[in-house]
Amino acid sequence: MRPGKILRTVLGSIFKKPATQDYPHNKSGMPKGFRGKLRFDSEKCIGCKMCMKDCPSMAITIREVAPKKFECEVDLSKCIYCAQCVDTCPKKALEATGEFELAQLDISKLKVIFHANIDSGLENPAQGS
Repeated sequence: MRPGKILRTVLGSIFKKPATQDYPHNKSGMPKGFRGKLRFDSEKCIGCKMCMKDCPSMAITIREVAPKKFECEVDLSKCIYCAQCVDTCPKKALEATGEFELAQLDISKLKVIFHANIDSGLENPAQGS
């Protein structure tokens, strides 16, 4: 390439608008159908554990914490964000969000527990003590 052509290309690019986005200062929304961090609705969960059975990376654990009340533990360090669990759940208790900034230095922070909403008016209130 000739020096004159290179100089013309360099000077021409100075006045052009950048092709990249100003991330992370200007965040754009994720497209519909993006498979990011999971969200769990304990009110919808029936404890069938189909999500656990279908998860190829075994990143989901469903536990019963009270009669017909379930909590979900998701290990984000194992999850491959395929959303197979979301598609499998018959009650749509799992949902894929647009959240994708999940990097951590401490691996223990990658285990997310979605606790069940347990009413304080249980028949045996001393059970949790």
